[in-house]
Amino acid sequence: MSPSTLIAGGPVVTAGVPLQTTQSTVAEAIRTDVLLSSSLWVNVALAGVAVLLFVYMGRDVEPERAKLIWVAMLLVPLVSLASYTALVSGLTVGVVQMPPGHPLAGQEVLSPWGRYLTWTFSTPMILLALGLLAGTNRAQLFTAITMDIGMCVTGLAAASISSSYLLRWGLYVISCGFFVAVLYVLLVEWPRDAEAAGTAEIFETLKLLTVTLWLGYPVLWALGPEGFAVLSVGLTSWGYSAFDIVAKYVFAFLLLRWVAANAGAVASAPAPTGRDAATADD
Repeated sequence: MSPSTLIAGGPVVTAGVPLQTTQSTVAEAIRTDVLLSSSLWVNVALAGVAVLLFVYMGRDVEPERAKLIWVAMLLVPLVSLASYTALVSGLTVGVVQMPPGHPLAGQEVLSPWGRYLTWTFSTPMILLALGLLAGTNRAQLFTAITMDIGMCVTGLAAASISSSYLLRWGLYVISCGFFVAVLYVLLVEWPRDAEAAGTAEIFETLKLLTVTLWLGYPVLWALGPEGFAVLSVGLTSWGYSAFDIVAKYVFAFLLLRWVAANAGAVASAPAPTGRDAATADD
């Protein structure tokens, strides 16, 4: 079999083994690419620090709803710690041959698919915390979380297709459709709930932070190797890592700091079934 070409952050790595047995080669490609490896290791370190910090911040939280928010936020760095460690090892990094029509058509490119695994488990926790903060109803909470999972799964599918460039973009558009549903809940539904719950001020801050940063992910996908290949794997990875740092750890820190100081306000927010119950009474 002829050697395969693995395109990482910048250098080209030659591997003389079949695709299905290249985990060690992929791990070596990650280690030798400074941009790619540093973008992963920085998240491993920050996720570990965040876990310890969030455990400390939540030590005195008592109300049940506040504890649920704290657990959801603690799970975010815990998931990231496990996921980024797997990425560094090469376990959740694959090799995808780009389809005809792609700027890198026929070339085998490193695909850190483990990031989608991270987002599938961590971003629902962010939405759960925001929904609990806003005191939204269960239907809206279910909608936001399931649409978010659909967005992550279809994004992974789009990044993994090697048979058709058109299908990659088709699934990308479907993923963006799920994202629009999440944005609608965040921008239209939950602000009203937060106003009624008395948590509007902190919710607005966290909503704007979340929406602004989450909009950057599909842009990076389009510019990175999965889409137009304007950016290398290493640069794209750093972009994702930078977004993750702020959208996860900074977001969670701001929310937990507010919850720790305003546990009573969180506890007195309407129950998740509040609006549904009110509608039923009418």
